[in-house]
Amino acid sequence: MQSENPIIADFVKLLNSAAGTIAGMSREASENAREKAKELFGGLDFVSREEFDAVKELAASAREEVEALKARIAELEAAAKGE
Repeated sequence: MQSENPIIADFVKLLNSAAGTIAGMSREASENAREKAKELFGGLDFVSREEFDAVKELAASAREEVEALKARIAELEAAAKGE
């Protein structure tokens, strides 16, 4: 049977309390860092990859349409000069 030494028991309680406190402090520091990062990057205008790809496709289709319209205008001008 173990004999309980009050000094050792108090020391173990102290270590358990310290471990809990340190774990709580690390969680709080992590949450604070995450909040600071959100504040820092929240003010910047970032877009998602999906939004970027959608706008890129729109720009490509607009560019193709502009080229087609330029060709059409050139045809009409050539036809108007030929009359």
